Amino acid sequence: MTISQIEISEPKYTADNLTMLTFHSSHLNARQDVNVYYQPTSQNNLPIVILLHGVYGSNWVWMNLGGVHQVYDKLRQQGLNEFILVMPSDGGLWQGSAYLPLQEHGNYEQWIMDDVLTAVQTHIPAASSQSNIYITGLSMGGYGALRLGAKFASRFAGISAHSSVTNLTDLQTFIDNPIADYQCALPDEDNILYWSKQNLAALPPIRFDCGKDDALFASNNTLSQQFDELGVLHSYQVFDGGHQWQYWHEHVAKSLLFFDAIEQQ
Repeated sequence: MTISQIEISEPKYTADNLTMLTFHSSHLNARQDVNVYYQPTSQNNLPIVILLHGVYGSNWVWMNLGGVHQVYDKLRQQGLNEFILVMPSDGGLWQGSAYLPLQEHGNYEQWIMDDVLTAVQTHIPAASSQSNIYITGLSMGGYGALRLGAKFASRFAGISAHSSVTNLTDLQTFIDNPIADYQCALPDEDNILYWSKQNLAALPPIRFDCGKDDALFASNNTLSQQFDELGVLHSYQVFDGGHQWQYWHEHVAKSLLFFDAIEQQ
């Protein structure tokens, strides 16, 4: 796509190291928002980390509820590689779009994979089409990261997820709309395991975690077992904690360190 109309925040009026983008999505036929956080640098081709939010959220929650920029800055002081943190809205559908290509409501998958990436690679000076791309998310965003990472395996250098919704049955516990509203053209479109099997040889390194007190804990255990059965190489970690921002603030560091280790290989 070509982005011809875009609003970019003015640095002197914006929080340090934050760039805010608003632009028209060709796949949703609507304007949408993206927050981008990175340290000013003369470098280019910096690796990009896409952070997908959960239900009820938007582009601002990773920073303003999760403090991901503070976690990132602390890790940088300890030697973490420079990254560009990209935090898009899911598209604003209902209580959550699930980042799916929905037949009747918009292609929320391509909003991320086409519109968001094109905007960042075109308008963020430290990014380019040569940047390595990583993806992570929490809850519904964890589902988005795992599914998009598996479907577009060759485009990602690494996948991470926290407290993930693992299927649409999980998603139903958080939303009012019936799952039938999330119908896609392909019957297996929403299935993480389907895309993992389709692209098994191309999958990048994968990790995910879940808290013992999370309602999605059993589903995450099952997903790890299913990955083992499919031969999907992955790391699955279990921690104390539930489905809450305190958990995600603490454990998003695992994603950043995981991606950093890949960069150093």
